[in-house]
Amino acid sequence: MYFGLSEEQSFFQDNVRKYLEEHATLDNIKHIANGDEKNLSAEIHQGLLNLGMNGLLIPEEFGGLGLDLLFAAVVSEALGGGAGPTPFIAPYVMAPIAIRHAGSVSQHENYLSKISTNEYCFGVGFSEFIGKRNDAGITFSDNVLNGRAMFVLDAYDATHLLLADEKGQIFVVDARSSNIEIVKLTTVDKTRQYSEVICKNLEAELLENSSDSTDPIIQAIDAGRIMLAADSLGASQTMIDKAVDYAKERKQFGRAIGSFQAVKHMCAEMAADLEPCYALVWHAAHCHDHSPEEARLMACHAKAHVSEMSKGIAKKATEVHGGMGFTDLLGLHYWFKRIGLNRQILGSPELIREEAYKTQV
Repeated sequence: MYFGLSEEQSFFQDNVRKYLEEHATLDNIKHIANGDEKNLSAEIHQGLLNLGMNGLLIPEEFGGLGLDLLFAAVVSEALGGGAGPTPFIAPYVMAPIAIRHAGSVSQHENYLSKISTNEYCFGVGFSEFIGKRNDAGITFSDNVLNGRAMFVLDAYDATHLLLADEKGQIFVVDARSSNIEIVKLTTVDKTRQYSEVICKNLEAELLENSSDSTDPIIQAIDAGRIMLAADSLGASQTMIDKAVDYAKERKQFGRAIGSFQAVKHMCAEMAADLEPCYALVWHAAHCHDHSPEEARLMACHAKAHVSEMSKGIAKKATEVHGGMGFTDLLGLHYWFKRIGLNRQILGSPELIREEAYKTQV
């Protein structure tokens, strides 16, 4: 029996990779990170939408492709490999899953169909449910929200936001309202957006089924964690490839440094650490839709393990490059920092392992 990606999944992933290779070049990523080209990231994003990225998880009845999470995982892996400077996990994975599981029939028709046509683009802020901060919090009363949400994903250019309180209730708000303030956060990762959202008597719509159970928000968070693991997987592979290529070209004492045993061992260790992560991420994504009894544990396991492995790979790949690895010229830091922030978003490995343990007790 063959275990791996289907031809359709590999084809979709290859299309995303080729597009990023042509349009999200290292020079373009540098311009976007420095704020020099404000329209460039929007152009890259539009090109990916033309490939059908926004409709991956939307059921066909609402104009989407109706695919499963494994298709989204291979796209996330390609985006991580290319350091894609574009929203994906929040608007096209977490938001559709949250709305599908927590929304009413009318909410499905309203929001899912408009995501598939790109009329609506959602940011997602579920940090309140994962781990409340002392200086933040959201309260819902009389159909309005008040408070502050931290580390909201892809909020800055969104039309709408999904915000959650500590009970796991999910609310839809208009990101263009005068009662909301969206403050872009400065993080080490310059290829994606993270924001702080301040609500002051902000009108909100409750996703109806989220008040009865925490299952919808857990489904969305688990999917987001798998996507982050896939993103780190792709970024790690790119760092390995760059390290191997550099080791073949860079010469010391008249020899390519790749011929030195210490460098050989570092490259071999990175490859050996990463290879099992592919099966882990793919299986976690498959379980999300097809094996619900394993889904929670596998999502936690994938996020925690890949976070640890990719952290070590990012460090070793940079070391293979020597002093050049720390320069902006090579741009390794874009992948290095992306991996570092993926490790913390939606729960650190330590927090996620605690959640995995609770699922087994």
